[in-house]
Amino acid sequence: MSRAKPEPVQVVKQRRDSALKALIGGIPYVQWLGIQFDRRGDELTATLPFDEKLIGNPFLPAIHGGVTSAFLEITAMIELSWSMLWEEMEKGTLDPRALDAQHLPRLPKTIDFTVDYLRSGLPRDAYARARVNRSGRRYASVHVEAWQDNRARLFAQATGHFLIPTRQPLAAPPEGTATE
Repeated sequence: MSRAKPEPVQVVKQRRDSALKALIGGIPYVQWLGIQFDRRGDELTATLPFDEKLIGNPFLPAIHGGVTSAFLEITAMIELSWSMLWEEMEKGTLDPRALDAQHLPRLPKTIDFTVDYLRSGLPRDAYARARVNRSGRRYASVHVEAWQDNRARLFAQATGHFLIPTRQPLAAPPEGTATE
């Protein structure tokens, strides 16, 4: 009995990137803010490109606190959703090709979200990474950190608790198809 030949790495990367793009594409506020996600393996880095519409205090100028909070919360929700999708893709229970606008998993619901504003967000690009501290069947805890020029010099951080949606089975890969 021989195993199926593994797919080329580029094909696997394209499928993972398209799954992430479908996940992000389902949130209109992400597009309005201009948030982008860079994927390296299973790790995501969110980028909030600077735009004049993000300024809350023109005298400093500083990024609006609500924009900062939304950026952190979106990063946490996408990281949590991505970690669940990644697990299912790696197990082979989810075919990333099945993810499109009509077949997206439901996003986690925010239970509470606490933001620590450590300094003003300057008028430049911002970056954030989230870490899932705990993820059970119904509840998850996520920590997010945001910085601008220096990763060690955070301008905001947050901790959120989320209600995980009931997992409805998405399409599994066809029988005999190699998975990631």
